[in-house]
Amino acid sequence: MKKGALFLLSMIICFSALTGCGSNEYEGKTTIIFQTWNPADSGPDSPIYKIIDSFEKENPDIHVEYKFVTSGAYQEHMRVELIGENGPDVYGISSGSAFDAFRLFEENLTPFCENTWGGDFQDKFLDSCLARVSDDNGNVYGLPLGQTYAGYMWADVNMLKSYGLDVPTSYKEMQETCRILQENGQYPLAIGAKDSWMNLDLWMSIAADCDRDALYDAIEGKASFESEPIIESFRIWQESFSNGVFQDNAIKMPIYDTVNDMFQREGRIPMFVNGSWAMNMYTVSDEKTRAVFDAQGADHEAFLIDWNDDGKVSPVTANVDVILCLNPESRHKEAAFRFMAYLVNEGQELLVNQYLEYMPSRADMELNVKNLSKDGIKNLDYIIENGKANVAGTRGIKYEDLSLAVCDALKDLELSRITPEEAASRIEKISQKTIR
Repeated sequence: MKKGALFLLSMIICFSALTGCGSNEYEGKTTIIFQTWNPADSGPDSPIYKIIDSFEKENPDIHVEYKFVTSGAYQEHMRVELIGENGPDVYGISSGSAFDAFRLFEENLTPFCENTWGGDFQDKFLDSCLARVSDDNGNVYGLPLGQTYAGYMWADVNMLKSYGLDVPTSYKEMQETCRILQENGQYPLAIGAKDSWMNLDLWMSIAADCDRDALYDAIEGKASFESEPIIESFRIWQESFSNGVFQDNAIKMPIYDTVNDMFQREGRIPMFVNGSWAMNMYTVSDEKTRAVFDAQGADHEAFLIDWNDDGKVSPVTANVDVILCLNPESRHKEAAFRFMAYLVNEGQELLVNQYLEYMPSRADMELNVKNLSKDGIKNLDYIIENGKANVAGTRGIKYEDLSLAVCDALKDLELSRITPEEAASRIEKISQKTIR
């Protein structure tokens, strides 16, 4: 055989050895692919890399290949991959309508949970979190990786004081606060209204403040969206765009990384809308964030207001932030579940107690955040307090068509294309066709 042919053959053999089945490259290790949008890929210091590195050291027979997809493209990207049978072994999905819509691509994890944690494995998780990942028969189709609370706003107290203002406690106060800020050339309450999930988060808190029973009964088809409390919530939502509570062009601005960076990394706006996960502003290593939050005398505050001015502060909504699912087409289910179990145990300890990405989803987990500033401790206590005593119900709407209808209506309300009454009527028509 000629030297050139021998060289070509050797190259082909080497290439095949490196690419075949994805395992030889790692000396016989089982390779599993993990794909998610959250915890985010923020560089080599991201906690997800630390978790994977730790897992691989404790499980030397397994290699984890991590794939990050941005949140905006994530769901459609995953749908295409899973339908084409090229999906990852383990993937994250948001709870609610997305989790239910992907059921065909979610392995029943009940046998894996029983083998790993025993027949009483349900006791390992908070009831509210376990309910989000189970069907009506009690079968578990995902593991809850942390819990989040939505409906909060955040304020730079010192910046508000520089304009002679305090953190508002009611919608009436919020309107006056935002008027003064705008008159001084400053942003009012900033919201990333380009993101439908952000709009839904805040609107649900407003609607629950108006009447939480009316909201959740309408979602479940037990009552009409055309009730006065829900119409009132749409009115407050629409007015907040027209009366200057939210910034101009809010509908064109995403929360990440536009509005979030203006508050967190640049420290140039006094208030913005975000959830409990924004607590990671106190833990991330990013130098710009640290300059804002570790500055001498820094004073930031998570807060809620009374949106309908009835004397009661609005409640928050709660849900599992990321659900870990096992692809039924995976060829390495045991290894994949071993990694999933590690994520909700050792991984969650790191994500919660060191990075504050979430609040705990496990009943057996102690919240013990170390090295948190006085400012951070104050806000964490506030979030925990509301998480215990001021939760209206589930964050989000689990019925996909209904969720889309509400999000579309909120967008049209922002642009004054429809009235609150028309929004309620349009959504109610979809609700009546929704299979629950």
